[in-house]
Amino acid sequence: MNGQPQQHRIALFLDFENLVTNTGISSTNFDLQPSLDRLLEKGRVVFRRAYCDWSRFAEAKVRLHDYGVELLDVPPSTRSGKNGADMRLVIDALELCYAREHIDIFVIGSGDSDFCPLAYKLRENGRTVIGLGVKGSTSPLFVKACDEFLYLRPKQARGEKDARDSVSAEEASAQPARGHRGKGQAAKGAESETASGGHKGKHKVPEIARSVVKRLLGSATGPINPSRIKETIVRKEPDFDERDHGFPTFARLLEAMEHEGLLKRQQQGRQWYVVSPETPTPTRGGHSKRGAAQAAPEELEDEELEEYPDPEDSEG
Repeated sequence: MNGQPQQHRIALFLDFENLVTNTGISSTNFDLQPSLDRLLEKGRVVFRRAYCDWSRFAEAKVRLHDYGVELLDVPPSTRSGKNGADMRLVIDALELCYAREHIDIFVIGSGDSDFCPLAYKLRENGRTVIGLGVKGSTSPLFVKACDEFLYLRPKQARGEKDARDSVSAEEASAQPARGHRGKGQAAKGAESETASGGHKGKHKVPEIARSVVKRLLGSATGPINPSRIKETIVRKEPDFDERDHGFPTFARLLEAMEHEGLLKRQQQGRQWYVVSPETPTPTRGGHSKRGAAQAAPEELEDEELEEYPDPEDSEG
């Protein structure tokens, strides 16, 4: 409608006690913001609710309110202290699924395999299910039951990363001072970098990415949109995250695969596509020349990878 892409509407359900009990994340360092940012990149989070006996985790209430999360209190219902938070979550999710058809993505924050039947039912009704849990404390069955899986990280770990980024920024700002070296020293440094592989901190391309690219390119009749590659990888491995393999963005992973000769990137207009490494470089009559192709890794904008549809789809 109006030529604009569909905007996803997302419902977020958190089994809070499950996320902060024996997981390495406590109610004091629980940080929802990075995961919330990932969800907001996909669409609008129109429903946010967390289930728990909040008398046990009062210190987390203010912070969750800041995130716009509605807190549903579920007091203990048995002598052992167990509550019915998971049951309430399931009922509310199914009710929302049937009553609000415009909500097309359901996010379930838990690592419990008891939520597998809920994930199956939501997917059966045409909804996309994203899991949200803690790595090492999440059931592999629940990960596989979801279309995509995101991992929570403690707030402290994120702070340490910011500190490392700050140190890197300081080192980068000191580069001009070192840039006044003689040409001989600069050439020597370039030679040593080339000898070490040309890339600092070279990381290994994950096997799942290799197999998906090989299969897609083997059956493709034309260029492939990079977003299709990412979507296929995530369908096969819902908790896939290129950052876990040392690549800050998916574009950097594609760049590494191109250096290994697994694929070739080709520009059409403003968008870059992926083709087989045997595909000849377009001539002057095409959208790019050899020089432009060589400069592509430096000029590639990560955000452009998912802005344009697959040319195969547009032909239909």
